[in-house]
Amino acid sequence: MSDWPILSTVLFLPLVGVVLILFTRDDNEAGLRNIRNVALLTTVFTFLVSLLIWVKFDPTNPGFQMLEDHPWLGTGIGYHLGVDGISMMFILLTTVLMPLCILASWEAITYRVKAYMIAFLILETLIIGVFVSLDIVMFYVFFEAGLVPMYLIIGIWGHERRVYASLKFFLYTFAGSIFMLLSIMAMYWVTGTTSVPVLLNYTFPEHLQYWLFLGFFASFAVKMPMWPVHTWLPDAHVEAPTAASGVLAGVLLKLGGFGVLRYSMPMFPDASYYFAPLIFTLSIIAIVYASFVALMQTDMKKLIAYSSIAHMGFVTMGMFSATVEGIEGSIFLMLSHGIVSGALFFCVGIIYDRMHTRDIAAFGGLVNNMPRFAVAFLIFAMANVGLPGTSGFIGEFLTIIGVYQVSTWTAVFAATGVILSAMYTLWLYRRVVFGALEKDSLKALLDLTTREKFVLYPLIGLTIFFGIYPQPIFGVIHGSVEQIVQHYAAVLQSTQNIVLPVN
Repeated sequence: MSDWPILSTVLFLPLVGVVLILFTRDDNEAGLRNIRNVALLTTVFTFLVSLLIWVKFDPTNPGFQMLEDHPWLGTGIGYHLGVDGISMMFILLTTVLMPLCILASWEAITYRVKAYMIAFLILETLIIGVFVSLDIVMFYVFFEAGLVPMYLIIGIWGHERRVYASLKFFLYTFAGSIFMLLSIMAMYWVTGTTSVPVLLNYTFPEHLQYWLFLGFFASFAVKMPMWPVHTWLPDAHVEAPTAASGVLAGVLLKLGGFGVLRYSMPMFPDASYYFAPLIFTLSIIAIVYASFVALMQTDMKKLIAYSSIAHMGFVTMGMFSATVEGIEGSIFLMLSHGIVSGALFFCVGIIYDRMHTRDIAAFGGLVNNMPRFAVAFLIFAMANVGLPGTSGFIGEFLTIIGVYQVSTWTAVFAATGVILSAMYTLWLYRRVVFGALEKDSLKALLDLTTREKFVLYPLIGLTIFFGIYPQPIFGVIHGSVEQIVQHYAAVLQSTQNIVLPVN
């Protein structure tokens, strides 16, 4: 038990900012500036506390650390927090992106600023809560409550069809989660506990695992999102304000992948093995189908949204390979995608704020008067392609290596997605950035402002640094991933006499 409840601190620190903002006036420009400053400083302090957690974290210990455990709802349901290597990295991803989202909203959000900043800070607490929860009821509460602020952000501060997009987002994700709630209730009735560490060591009967797995996977598949339950994502991205698209692609899509690694695979290994061929098939369809649809898009945000669906196909494929390489590649790809796709949406937001359109045909030749923007956009485009030297390469490479060990054809079809991603990304970049600056509306555009540099430059640094030197991430996640793979292989060997290659 840690003396200082550092996980509770990072979890509830954004709510301190909410309280401060509630007592700040918003009826004049000075008040609005104070609200933005409080929101920014709160997210920066939260990031600094998450860095302390990283420093305090012991990478040689694959179990949960910095535990906090208190009674909460009675009947064994507790306020139970802890982190392992996997959740550690997702907490950092969240706290890195949030200050950048606040900066990206600085001038783009001009009405109901107080409510907007409060919604973002509450969203940060709820996302962190998903990653630190070690009680399955707490996890469900944070997982579901996160829908509300994102629903409001899209529905109030979004674009023309924001109400339709926010309702679709809410209904899809909420419908999927109902099945997860039924599974959680069944698990409690069978085991009498909601403690995640206890459930991870409980062996559910094989026939029950199938139903529990499907209940959880219905929610996680929508959240990721997998084909064919992906249709809410392009609408949500297109209608959401820039920062909401950044946090949606950067973190919220990762909640499903995190859920698979925390619950589905370690608690239902027999069912995970049984359904793996189906998930490989869905993943390949997602990669190929979403890539071709991305090639047809004329809206920049929609193209990046379909690109995200394709990348999540690599993630699910790597996870269900149940190899160390595949799972580590999936986690690395989720972290990289969080940085790169978030940055791509920020890039789109920068030129949208100037032109008020996302139509690819409306641009061209931006390299002539926006060279710094062109370079930043190029780095993120290359990372999205998976170019060696960027963070995007490592995750895709490892997922393909991992799945090749268990399904050669899945790896072959997935490799076509790498080629397709290069096609739609380079097509987008060429149409927007290269060529002659012929359109009069583009000639007056100015390059990156200081605020926009503060948003993009840290992400450029992370994209290149982890592309060249990924060890800081692997050093943290390796122990936890190895534990998942060994547990998975041991259960299958004992229940089905199947021996898997364990590295």
